[in-house]
Amino acid sequence: MVSIRCKMILKSELEKLNLHYHKIDLGEVEIMENISDLQRVQLAGALKKSGLELMEDKKAILIERIKNVIIEMVHYSDNPPKTNFSDYLSSTLDYDYTYLSNLFSEVTGVTIEHYIIAHKIERVKELLIYNELSLTEISYLLNYSSVAHLSYQFKKVTGLTPTYFKQLKEKRRNTLDKV
Repeated sequence: MVSIRCKMILKSELEKLNLHYHKIDLGEVEIMENISDLQRVQLAGALKKSGLELMEDKKAILIERIKNVIIEMVHYSDNPPKTNFSDYLSSTLDYDYTYLSNLFSEVTGVTIEHYIIAHKIERVKELLIYNELSLTEISYLLNYSSVAHLSYQFKKVTGLTPTYFKQLKEKRRNTLDKV
């Protein structure tokens, strides 16, 4: 799950099945009671109709958790952690980073580092389009070591400089699930 809409759909489907939950976060839900096989099948079918998927494979669930931590950290956190991402992911998910990194790369075909960079660049695009922050403020907000580093990564990913991108108002951003 990567959006508020996904959470709303899940809440609605859980209520229809009379299932109670402790919390719903991006990519996971804690259901208070034991769920029957029939309820599981009904929930999976209802989610599939909405374009969502019920995951039960432990590796797939961990990959989703990694993605959700990264999305939350890059797109929704006002104060991204000042530690490096490997330490943050490892402590947040309570797994050794090497294991997380190897699993993520093996399953997705992309490294965690490249996944983070792709999301950071999407966040930079968003902030540039809003035009409320300077490039210096954006680089500070997203924990880049310098504006030059942000600009280098931006150009490497998009093929454009941040300044040129800012001038292209018609350039559309990718949705988070397409990153």
